[in-house]
Amino acid sequence: MVSAAVAAGAAGPVGVAALVAVARRGVGEMRLTRLVRHMLAPSWWVDRAFTPAVMAAIELAVQGSESLHRGEIRFAVEGGLDFPVLWQGIDARARAVEVFAHLRVWDTEENTGVLIYVQWVDRRVEIVADRGIARQVPQADWDAVCRRLEAAFREGRYGPGAVEAVRAVGELLAGPFPAWGDNPDELPNRPVRL
Repeated sequence: MVSAAVAAGAAGPVGVAALVAVARRGVGEMRLTRLVRHMLAPSWWVDRAFTPAVMAAIELAVQGSESLHRGEIRFAVEGGLDFPVLWQGIDARARAVEVFAHLRVWDTEENTGVLIYVQWVDRRVEIVADRGIARQVPQADWDAVCRRLEAAFREGRYGPGAVEAVRAVGELLAGPFPAWGDNPDELPNRPVRL
């Protein structure tokens, strides 16, 4: 790529313009491919993997996990994104932060909310932890849970993979935020299908 840039620069403004056009086309093609994937993704595609039984198992896992620590876990799965979100080029991480705010996961007494966000069409999992937790648990630990959950999904283990991820998040929370005395349930345990 460096030699292409040097060659384009040597060719003058026309060469630079051609290089910029090629770079833009590559980004545009990637954006267009993602846009088409999301627009054509039927809602039943997500529902087939996240059946009512799977969603109930996730809810029970969240409830059981939260009895062991003072954190609050939310689980959200989203299928195809809307056109404006896609056109802006928002990736799974940025969308997870938006969902974190939308679901008010930040609204806990000790700032101990955690969102497990699944972007189904992009095949990405992101974990967003509130500031109280982020100071105690490194992002690399959350990322490891995300990659394990993505691997479970690739193997078709949707329910078991999601339950294992909830338990892993609970283990990361139990160290710095063990349950004690009154441990109120501040956020809903039921997973959300966006």
